[in-house]
Amino acid sequence: MRICDLTLVQASARLAGDGLYWGVGPFIVRLKSRLPDFNHTFYRLYAHHRLLEPDFGGVSDFHIDLHPSRGMRRFWHPQVFFALDGPTGLAPFPLDHAVPLFEWGFNYAIARRANQYLLLHAAVVARGDRAMVLPALPGSGKSTLCAALVARGWRLLSDEFAAIRPATGLIHPIPRPIALKNASIAIIRAFHPEAIIGPTFPKTRKGNVAHMQPPAASVQAEEEPARPVWVVSPKYQPDLKRPVLDPMSQDHGFMRLAGHSFNYELLGARGFATATALARACRCFELGFADLEAAVALLDGLAAADAGAA
Repeated sequence: MRICDLTLVQASARLAGDGLYWGVGPFIVRLKSRLPDFNHTFYRLYAHHRLLEPDFGGVSDFHIDLHPSRGMRRFWHPQVFFALDGPTGLAPFPLDHAVPLFEWGFNYAIARRANQYLLLHAAVVARGDRAMVLPALPGSGKSTLCAALVARGWRLLSDEFAAIRPATGLIHPIPRPIALKNASIAIIRAFHPEAIIGPTFPKTRKGNVAHMQPPAASVQAEEEPARPVWVVSPKYQPDLKRPVLDPMSQDHGFMRLAGHSFNYELLGARGFATATALARACRCFELGFADLEAAVALLDGLAAADAGAA
């Protein structure tokens, strides 16, 4: 079953009760919320994700509770808190920003707990079982490029994490909504008019934020890992007339990947070996781009050429 097999009323009742049990990639989540606006947006953005019954017999990886401020704070600048098996220390957000708090809190939960993987801060898309890893600093256009590639038929594995199993070197999907910021929201709306994009939340810590629903096909393929083939480090450069794809040495690629890892040092020798194997398995590039259509066409051409040469 999928979350969309419930009605909004049914999903909201579960969220407000003992919690809604659902799956994303390798994780099972129990989510609780009594916030009607959040529940509506969550139901829309996560419509295609696996629904589990409360008696599914397994163990939830994350128990997440979104709850509003209490006492007099309910009436004066009300806030929402993110709990992960209890208080997390994460700062509360304004009550009407529960969706970005949930998304950022869920990122925090994965980064803190999913140490069975080498976790890189990177978007990941795939053609079939061949994955392209897009590591980048904030403001580089990573999420915008990821959304554009997904809009043109690439499979979404994640907008936030490259989750690599050390024993196999494969990347495991965590397909969640793509976070769009500031000008990227209007850009993707124009680039992909059919995209389902949630409400825009103004004046967050990262500016204006909205979230694009992951394609149903990507979510339904969430149990199919992909083999890393390319590392492409993107950077939005508004003055470029055409995209530039420059080869990057594997040593440089390794440093780029290790520098974007959440838990490379925590995993020690296993993290080093996994990052080294990833860099050696991939063709590594730096991508400068301004025009999305041209950038997507360039990466499509790279994938097609490598498929033909294989």
